[in-house]
Amino acid sequence: MKLVDLYIIKRYIGTFVVMILLFIPIGIMVDIAEKIDKFKENEAPFREILNYYIDFTWYFANALFPIFLFLSVIWFTSKLANNTEIIAILSSGISFFRFLRPFLLAATFIAISAFFAGMYIVPKSNLGFNDFRYKYIIKKEARNTDKVFQQINDNEFIYVNSYDPIRKRANNFTLEHFEGNKLTFKIKANRIRWIEKDSLFRLSNYTKRTFSGDSEFFKSNSRKDTIFDFEINDLAPVNYIAETLTFSELNQFIKDEKERGSILINSHLLVRHKRWSIPISAFILTIIAVAVSSFKRRGGMGVNLAFGISLGFLFIFFDKIFGVLVSKSTFPPLIAAWLPLVLFGFLAFFLLRHAKR
Repeated sequence: MKLVDLYIIKRYIGTFVVMILLFIPIGIMVDIAEKIDKFKENEAPFREILNYYIDFTWYFANALFPIFLFLSVIWFTSKLANNTEIIAILSSGISFFRFLRPFLLAATFIAISAFFAGMYIVPKSNLGFNDFRYKYIIKKEARNTDKVFQQINDNEFIYVNSYDPIRKRANNFTLEHFEGNKLTFKIKANRIRWIEKDSLFRLSNYTKRTFSGDSEFFKSNSRKDTIFDFEINDLAPVNYIAETLTFSELNQFIKDEKERGSILINSHLLVRHKRWSIPISAFILTIIAVAVSSFKRRGGMGVNLAFGISLGFLFIFFDKIFGVLVSKSTFPPLIAAWLPLVLFGFLAFFLLRHAKR
């Protein structure tokens, strides 16, 4: 059986690699056809376009990883079934679970590769991919710059009415400092600006109200230079920043964002959960694909492929729908990331029991 195991593992990994190499050029050509007018209109340099498509390759492969994997397993397993190789293996006394083992070993290799790529390679590609999109295609600021509210530490909250990331300044700035539930002082300014050469903040029409017992103290200046316990870009972080961070960077970023009370924290948590859930999907999708395509069907391989494409896109559909729910509501990111796997896990269990018979 070791020769058969090695044969199946080679076919599994080989078909998966070929599937990616076939579909990525198609994805690139479709993307070029869709965006070529934008490239010309915004005069995107050829070198930046080339780098964009290098980053696009990783983004595209990671986004459609479940479909590529699913179709690969269905394709070569259906060929084994049509050539009666699976019947010969099972007729020799090998159990269906033993037959499934090399598939799971190959899935383990791909899941580990996908995990490390998702943690360390894809984030860096996402940075270049998104930077290019917002600069030359979407042509808008990738930040929430209006009515920004942040908790910057355990005691202080800041608010600005609008933030300009290019000039690094904000309007209608407010900082409130609490000791427990008691407001101890409040700083307001018509405008706050970051002075790069001096590494400090400049506040215009500065006022400070300090509260002590029943007393209130008031200070004001037309201009005040000072430092705060935050950076100017913390006022409005880039929306896709979590997607561009490696494993350790993402954990630290989420910790900081939780302390600041970021309104985007659920989206950041979803990114972290999906870094783990996508590799795990390799096992569930492998079991479903083997269970569906291990036996000859009327209509041949085409029926299996049609079923596989339908299930693959259904998986992506659930994944995207739950992602939108997280970003647009208070839907828990843990459920959004793992519920599709749970649902498909039950499907895998049912199909495996059926195939075993």
